[in-house]
Amino acid sequence: MQINLISDVHFRTDGLAEANRDADVFVCLGDLILFLDYDDPAEGIFANLFGTANSARYIEMRRRFKFDEARAFSRELFESIGAEPWQAISEQVAAQYAKLFAAMPGGLMTYGNVDLPVMWPEYVRSDQQVLDGETTEIDGLRVGFVGGGLQTPYRTPFEISDEDFQRKVDQLGEVDVLCTHIPPAVPEICYDIVARRLERGSTALLRYIEEVQPRYAVHGHVHQPLASRTTIGRTEVINVGHFRSLGQPYRLIVN
Repeated sequence: MQINLISDVHFRTDGLAEANRDADVFVCLGDLILFLDYDDPAEGIFANLFGTANSARYIEMRRRFKFDEARAFSRELFESIGAEPWQAISEQVAAQYAKLFAAMPGGLMTYGNVDLPVMWPEYVRSDQQVLDGETTEIDGLRVGFVGGGLQTPYRTPFEISDEDFQRKVDQLGEVDVLCTHIPPAVPEICYDIVARRLERGSTALLRYIEEVQPRYAVHGHVHQPLASRTTIGRTEVINVGHFRSLGQPYRLIVN
């Protein structure tokens, strides 16, 4: 069986429709929208609203972990254009989701930490199934999904508490393939060598993998990881890649 997996789409639509080529199953691990592009400040929702220069300044504040200063700057910008933040952002997100879901192949999906689950029902097609804290069976393989991220100073839209994340993990039972947006809490797969920071992985996922030992644990979230794969006991842990930069899926062959 070939499973084509993508993650961290961040509003890259070209190549998306072909991401299921030759696959028996297509899986998307979330982060569809692009709010900020750290590589190109001219791209993303923030730049659309406030221009490249303000986007670059906001990104630099966040790079330097000046989160309170960045939030104050953001409030000033919204006030300057006379816009209510949620209304302005949701309109931009809606425009991105409309294009992304239309281009996305049919298959299985879960949420990323920058996604807005409340908006997904309007765009998900009948051939696209969203799973979060749930399992499904594919040709005898039990596949589990846990979406979203854990709370960080970045305050991305779908960050949840450790307790809520743990509850979703606990709902899975035993699976053959574990599909998550964030990785288990293993330093070498959580460290982003370009951003030069340790992204937050999940200890709940790590404990689950150690105890259950699924054949594969696949994830995204870390765009340029120090290590793109590792093993935890018998489990092969794989970062399926940053679709926005790669433009192609990771092809997992399961025998």
